Amino acid sequence: MKLQDIASLAEIVGGVAVIVSLVFVGVQVNDNTAAIRSAAASDATTTMQSWYIQMGGNRQASDTWFNAMISPEPLPPRDEFQFMMSMHVAILGMQNSYLLTKEGTLDAEFREAVTTAIVGVKQLPGMDRYWRQRRAFFHAEFAEYVDELLTRDTAPTVDIYKIPEVAPDQ
Repeated sequence: MKLQDIASLAEIVGGVAVIVSLVFVGVQVNDNTAAIRSAAASDATTTMQSWYIQMGGNRQASDTWFNAMISPEPLPPRDEFQFMMSMHVAILGMQNSYLLTKEGTLDAEFREAVTTAIVGVKQLPGMDRYWRQRRAFFHAEFAEYVDELLTRDTAPTVDIYKIPEVAPDQ
């Protein structure tokens, strides 16, 4: 075998090795992409779960939030502040889902499942009060998306947000 033949054979083997390496890298990128998407969905879910756990597990926080949502007027300053901050945490979590979807990390169906909770409370005075005061704190495209959610048709107020006919401490 001549040196030229060996060089040609080495070139062929090298080309095959490059192709195999590229296939391997492609598989690794796909696996990494799936892992990133899974982690993003898990983080978005955990964020919203934490908010719901806080609201559901803390009577004072849930009473303040509920009263602020149904009240046409702001609550006393400290309660209104607590309401605004708890709403802001929830809406920031939704913004995160929106932005992750925009960049392709999170599935649009997941984003819809998280953000359409806004549609369920859009007619409540507290949501209107919150959004008028805090809209400018959000990414412009997300704010426009929320504006669109606020125009969607919806069923009447979700029963959970109706003013109770019994004393609030029962």
